[in-house]
Formats: sequence, structure tokens, C-alpha cells
Amino acid sequence: MNLIVREEAGIRFLEGPPGEPLFRSIDDASRLVESCFSNKVRCAILYAPNLTARFFDLSSGEAGAILQKIRQYRIRFAVVCAPGSVQFSTRFVEMAEEEARGKHFRVVESTDAAREWLAATVEVN
Repeated sequence: MNLIVREEAGIRFLEGPPGEPLFRSIDDASRLVESCFSNKVRCAILYAPNLTARFFDLSSGEAGAILQKIRQYRIRFAVVCAPGSVQFSTRFVEMAEEEARGKHFRVVESTDAAREWLAATVEVN
């Protein structure tokens, strides 16, 4: 998996390459978990193109399966989606709003917003 380990403001995280696919199937969530453990990080920033083709369509089940795997290992996971770059299903929006109340998953508009969110969740722990 083509992930880069970054450390900024005292936070170590993995970051996916903007604009490149990483997840071909939901099974690739296990590879993200393995990469986190092998690099001793608990946070990841991915970009919309890094995810499966139907991740943002909640009826596909892909988002649920990927998020469950990542949540199971307590990895904080931000997805950067520039405004207008992704078509979200109605149910995905509802799920993302519900997840935003927690500390494991967030959809954000910029990499800076992702880093700020990760920093805030690390401070809470």
C-alpha cells in the first residue's frame, strides 16, 4: 500500500497519495490496519480517490465494512473530499454526520482540516 508516514505537530499518521486509488476492495482495509501497526501509528488521512469506487454509496456496504475494520483497531481515519469532488448518497451523509460525533472517522474538505481533527482527537485520548 503506497502510504507515507508523516509527523506534524507531534502527530504521526499515514497519508495516502492524493488522486491515486489504494483500496480496490473492502479487504484492503486490513492492509491499512497492517500499515498502521507496522509503522506504529493510529491515524490515517486518505483522499476520496484512495477509496473503493462505491465507498460513498452507503447502500453498497463498502463504507460500513471498511469503517468497522478500522474502528475495531481504534484507528482514527479522515477522508479528504474537496467540495463538489464526490457524490455522496443521502444515507452516507447521514452516517458521516453520526460518525462526526465520535472520534474515529471524519469527512473533511482539506488536508489541513484532517490534520487539525487528528490533532484534536489525539489530545482527547
